Amino acid sequence: MSGTTRVPRVRHNDYGSLEPPELGAWRPELTVSVVIPARGRPADLERTMASLAAQTYPAELVEVVVADDGSEPPLDVPGARVVRVTEGWGRGAAREAGRLAATGDVVHWLDSDMILADDHVEAHMRWHHLVDHAVVIGETRFVDAPGEEGAPSAYTTRTLESTRMLKDAGSSAYLLHTGASSSVRADLLRAAGGVDTRLNMAEDTELGYRLAQAGAVFIPEPAARGWHVGPSTVMRREQDVHRHNWSYLGDLVPDLRWLRGHPRRHWLVPYVRVVVPVTTYEETRGAVDAILASTLTDAAVTIVGPWGELTDGRRACLDEPLLDARLLTHLYRHEPRVSFAGEEPLSAAPAPFLLRLPAGWAPGADTLSRLVRQADADLLGLVCVALAESPEGVVAARLERTAAFSRAARLNGVADDLVDEMFGSLWVSGGEYGLVPVAEAESPAGDAARWRALAGDRLAEVKRLRGEVERLSAEVERLSAGPAAEEEGRLTSLIRHLRSAG
Repeated sequence: MSGTTRVPRVRHNDYGSLEPPELGAWRPELTVSVVIPARGRPADLERTMASLAAQTYPAELVEVVVADDGSEPPLDVPGARVVRVTEGWGRGAAREAGRLAATGDVVHWLDSDMILADDHVEAHMRWHHLVDHAVVIGETRFVDAPGEEGAPSAYTTRTLESTRMLKDAGSSAYLLHTGASSSVRADLLRAAGGVDTRLNMAEDTELGYRLAQAGAVFIPEPAARGWHVGPSTVMRREQDVHRHNWSYLGDLVPDLRWLRGHPRRHWLVPYVRVVVPVTTYEETRGAVDAILASTLTDAAVTIVGPWGELTDGRRACLDEPLLDARLLTHLYRHEPRVSFAGEEPLSAAPAPFLLRLPAGWAPGADTLSRLVRQADADLLGLVCVALAESPEGVVAARLERTAAFSRAARLNGVADDLVDEMFGSLWVSGGEYGLVPVAEAESPAGDAARWRALAGDRLAEVKRLRGEVERLSAEVERLSAGPAAEEEGRLTSLIRHLRSAG
């Protein structure tokens, strides 16, 4: 990772360009903290500790941290440093307590009822010596008793088989992230925000999503074998687990679109965050109101301006220098989807998309939806929308994929170039996507539903006209083989008219 060595560029989640060393044939350098959340069941934990003591990874590079989540009596684990969970309770709180106590370069999560192959930790760690943004997922097999061979869960098997071992999983690779056996660089985990202590279930899925937004590449490692004694909670009570977890994940993981089917709900983490620079009260309001009335309701706005210069002291209410900025704070103070910032955010994390909108421009009703669909069609990291020419160059809006720019930030180079290499980028026309100067934008005021419906009607009309163009084009080809030149000319003119209308 140091010197002039070029860090491999992984496109999307296709880690096939990485070549890990063979087990037993390399020299490890990184330290690792094996973090085990536990509550009672000391016999299971003793078995896990015994398998950790037999690891091939150098013992001097390994520490074991057990996060005791309220065991009575408190756990006493020879060979491990035990930390008591004092803030909150449950798996999320225990994992975070263990993370905060860990000192290793890598944090290796492990359940307290696992039995590991002797080279389990080594199989994980060889990937972390290649890139600093790997999340390695061990192979967890489920058995009824120690010594059995067992097999991974059916869900894991299906996912790996259908995605070429996650190489083709794209932005959804994080869904296989599990706390039973996974590992990540400590600094990447810190950049993602650590473990959400509010979650006592589904914390591994939610953390996996935020690691993806931080730029992670998810790598399943079959050589990192581990055996889980007894079925998992999901295996025993799948529907109950989903019912519980989905009530949390809808708010926290915008990537799970099927959990956000309600057409008007607002969510804690938006799907798209739009950054709008403040100008005049009227112009800024025009842009923000257009965003809030979008057909993609799962969007939030950050208005960038000199908010720190506003004071509550005596002032000339109608003539103060920052009057427009103050009026905007009055207007949107109680709108939950609008926030104020003194400078443009570097990232929208944990939101998966950030749209940077130039001053004075407003989206149409379906602009956000269409831009996101364009980005998702090929998992693009950047969609640039050309709007106008200026003396300084092209005025453009930018839809940035959070995961792409987070990964680029971990590498040396120009961000846009790296994003293009690893995720791809595209230039499109603002007119094609309905981005117009605020003065030319249709106002959504008064009836946002009608405004959205108008956008839907226009899309339907465009679709109808395109179908008519295709039908008439086929008719022209048929007639061109015969003598009906006059009829062909009439149809050609009609097609031109339809194309200009659509």
